[in-house]
Amino acid sequence: MHRMKTRILLSAAPLVLAASLAAALLPGSASSAAADEGGITVQGTAAVVSVPDRAELSFGVETQGETARGALAANAAEMRKVIAAVKAAGGAEVKTQYVSLSPRYDERNVVQAFVATNSVSATVKDVAKAGGVIDAGVDAGANQVYGPTLTLGDETEQYRQALKAAVANARASAQALASAANLSLGRVSAIVENGGAPAPMPFAADKAVAQASTPVEPGTQRTTATVSVTFAVS
Repeated sequence: MHRMKTRILLSAAPLVLAASLAAALLPGSASSAAADEGGITVQGTAAVVSVPDRAELSFGVETQGETARGALAANAAEMRKVIAAVKAAGGAEVKTQYVSLSPRYDERNVVQAFVATNSVSATVKDVAKAGGVIDAGVDAGANQVYGPTLTLGDETEQYRQALKAAVANARASAQALASAANLSLGRVSAIVENGGAPAPMPFAADKAVAQASTPVEPGTQRTTATVSVTFAVS
């Protein structure tokens, strides 16, 4: 009888040990909490507002003549004047966009004349001078003007500033979440750049332009950045 009781107790010992190990590994136990502290992932967004400092313009000359050669020659002469005037007025990086030559037909489908078109683009690195460059191009013979497209000379620096502000925005959101959950916010464990882009805003800046030239208002531009940041917590 004594030997039988001993065997029963010895057989039960492994079961007790297994049950103890299982309890220690259950979710929410002290061992599990110590091994996995978790984290907080938030998204941060910020924008930097700036005034565009350069303008992209396009100038075209359209001429016509009785012959293709005559139309193209007349166009070339006028375009040289326009290019010289645009450069003299402050236009930079002047380059040809396209040259075209085509017949013009009358109602009987007979060639009436030939039309030649030449277009160049130019960058004005001071928006305040953009109106004067437009006027100079038109005075020299340009009969087609497109633009301006307003941009920043250093968009990269503006975007980097927006990135920094976006990370700060993410940290503020993570801190609010950590405080609500009675947790302490730790170091950044992961960060992902989600991108951003400059975009014009629909109102004008208080920047005066010369009254004698074609008015060009630079307005303002928002450069945005978005990031996803994961913070350790304890």
